[in-house]
Amino acid sequence: MTLSHELPKLLILLLFVATGTYVHLRGRVRHRIARQLTDHSTVMAPYNTLMYLFSAVPARPFIDVDNFPELEQLQKRWQAIRTEGMRLFDEGYIKAAGAYNDLGFNSFFKSGWKRFYLKWYDDFLPSARNLCPETTALLAQIPSVHAAMFAVLPPGARLPSHRDPFAGSLRYHLGLSTPNSELCRIFVDGELYFWKDGEAVIFDETYIHRAENQTDTTRLILFCDIERPLSNPIARFVNHWIGQPFARAAATQNMDGEKIGVLNKLFAYVYRLRLVAKRIKAWNETCYYALKWTLLLGVLYFIFRR
Repeated sequence: MTLSHELPKLLILLLFVATGTYVHLRGRVRHRIARQLTDHSTVMAPYNTLMYLFSAVPARPFIDVDNFPELEQLQKRWQAIRTEGMRLFDEGYIKAAGAYNDLGFNSFFKSGWKRFYLKWYDDFLPSARNLCPETTALLAQIPSVHAAMFAVLPPGARLPSHRDPFAGSLRYHLGLSTPNSELCRIFVDGELYFWKDGEAVIFDETYIHRAENQTDTTRLILFCDIERPLSNPIARFVNHWIGQPFARAAATQNMDGEKIGVLNKLFAYVYRLRLVAKRIKAWNETCYYALKWTLLLGVLYFIFRR
């Protein structure tokens, strides 16, 4: 093979190394190197670095809600939103996924975290329109809200440290029924925020964050993905026409019969392999990690072999 044939592969490898290193070093809180190498934020690093480069909001964990005046109407109507959310909670509609078809939040369900989707990247779920007409009508008036759900964090729940994979959006939380206590809180890049009834917060979910509820009161919030403001028209085009269709492929359902995106259909099969891997890890951790790194190195060799 000539250098001209190898150059594209080398450039791609260099791109992932450079952007993956940047993502790892971004912020004060970091994963261990071994975890970072296999984290989805490394796979998404080239795309996310483009979003960071042209972000029109400051590069910090929490972002002033005043930068998003279109969201003010949600905070003004928080009590009406809470009424619909509490009715869903009382009637058991806010729940964990019934199958392995919610790859974005699958790991949260074992902690007791639950959700009811309202909208997922521009598509309102039929069940949400039927059960939450006022909240969905409000959300329909705000184009920058690409995804929304009601999310519950029960007493004693802990969500482990993680990054979300997609930097084309920012995360919005509106407190609806909360403990109003510092013991029910989220840490984003080490900075603490605790939810309060009627108060909104926006943070960059691609910083490492974790959450916990150490009270005896369940926390209910409105949870939204807000389009990240970008200063460059090409970056906005990429985010709108490439990033968002990719996110739509992770759509899932509240009820049987609602649409499931192709990524979640694939996840149902991939997770079966994950269950086998968990059994191997429980049997012998050394064997598990040897198989894991052999597989990863084999994939890299296959991609970059001569």
